[in-house]
Amino acid sequence: MADTKFGRYASCSSVNMSLPVQGLTNLECKNLQDYLQSRTPETLEKLYTHPPICLAVYRELPEIARQFIIRILFVDQPVPKAVVSSWGAQRCAKDQTEAASCLTNLNVWRVTAIPGGLAAWELSPTFKKSLRQALLGGGKPWTMTNTVEKDSKPRDISFLDSYAMSRWRCVLHYMVGTGARSSGTTDAEAISPDAVRILLHANLMKRDDRDGITITRQGFQFLLLDTRAQVWHFMLQYLDTCEERGIPLPECLSMLFQLSFSTLGRDYSSEGMSCQMLTFLQHLREFGLVFQRKRKEGRFYPTRLAVNVTNKEEGQVVRTTLTEDVHLQNSGYIVVETNYRIYAYTDSPLQVAVLGLFTELLYRFPNLVVGVLTRDSVRQALRGGITAEQIVSYLEQYAHPNMKLMESAIRSKSCLPPTVVDQIKLWEMERNRFIYTEGVVYNQFLSQNDYLTLRDYALSINVLVWQNERTRTMVVQKNGHDDVKRYWKKYSKIAG
Repeated sequence: MADTKFGRYASCSSVNMSLPVQGLTNLECKNLQDYLQSRTPETLEKLYTHPPICLAVYRELPEIARQFIIRILFVDQPVPKAVVSSWGAQRCAKDQTEAASCLTNLNVWRVTAIPGGLAAWELSPTFKKSLRQALLGGGKPWTMTNTVEKDSKPRDISFLDSYAMSRWRCVLHYMVGTGARSSGTTDAEAISPDAVRILLHANLMKRDDRDGITITRQGFQFLLLDTRAQVWHFMLQYLDTCEERGIPLPECLSMLFQLSFSTLGRDYSSEGMSCQMLTFLQHLREFGLVFQRKRKEGRFYPTRLAVNVTNKEEGQVVRTTLTEDVHLQNSGYIVVETNYRIYAYTDSPLQVAVLGLFTELLYRFPNLVVGVLTRDSVRQALRGGITAEQIVSYLEQYAHPNMKLMESAIRSKSCLPPTVVDQIKLWEMERNRFIYTEGVVYNQFLSQNDYLTLRDYALSINVLVWQNERTRTMVVQKNGHDDVKRYWKKYSKIAG
């Protein structure tokens, strides 16, 4: 029946409208170039006043871009574009264009005009000055300096590697629920409030009224990254919050790159650092990037996590930090059977905890864990934001070598049993068929023109949820109902 409150041509009522689930956000991992390109030109100018940052940017540039920079670094006048283009063969024109675009986006050089109206490239004066200092020396001394006195108790590389991985594992254990949130955790294994704050800021974890702090979909993707990528993503999230802590972003990034240029196993002095940089140093100590015996000791050792934080050669990083967990990941340790049983040949608490996110653990032996994939265990993982595709990908990535041999023998696309893969996806489809959105139904239009007019208006202001032209019915969002109602009243008066 028509509701005259909203006009004599249509009726409307409040409903809960079911719609297909929208895509969830994936973890966005930025490299150094992506991070700097997301900064404003003013921020980049401040960053380029620090030689270590300029040297790190130069090191991460494409090879052709580095050639451009080094050839015009000591030229005091703009270089015509035609001259720069002539430095490469015609077959490399596409690579040259990409390199030039990369330098422009990073605000390393800019286009300028020279006498005669020709376009030319000119290096940013700030970047040019700082890079010259980084390569030739001069300027202000770097924050990190070598210690004068010899350490009476020096730390070797194996100790630093062990310390760094133990501190970093604390963060990972916390994410999967086996860290500081669990009972019986010692102070040495605890995670700092600053690390928790970063995990929440990065949406790697979220606060849940029922379960407290839980891992998110992006957090599970984070666990699948290699250690270097995890540390780099974590530090980028830290840099996003450093201004809130009263720590200048340029100084933090400069010191982070100084650590990446340091020598592993050598101690450095913190004398002369500002209060903000000493605070930053303590945060790095908590994350495992530096080792320092006591907070007030003026000596610290960079660990491999800091040295490799911006290293593009990921393979080298994996080889040099070959811990037991990494060896397990590389060789594969999971066996999946058609009866949904999972056998994991590992004694790593972290690996066991990750499996526990989506499996029901049954037995645990010194080097073997047995679990089973159940509807409840998978649905619990889905409620936490983990997708079926991520579960399948994790099991495939760390499958036992014997399973991969069987995959080759039967020429299958996946080394997992098809029944297991299909069932995991079916459990997800059960849950993700619908979501419910509040809306208002408009129907009983007396003419097709009235229906089309109101529908087009709702579509123009992005509040149209669903429409059926044959039955002259449409649903608008509840928060857009007032605007549509107001427009309908105005249209009704004109049409009447």
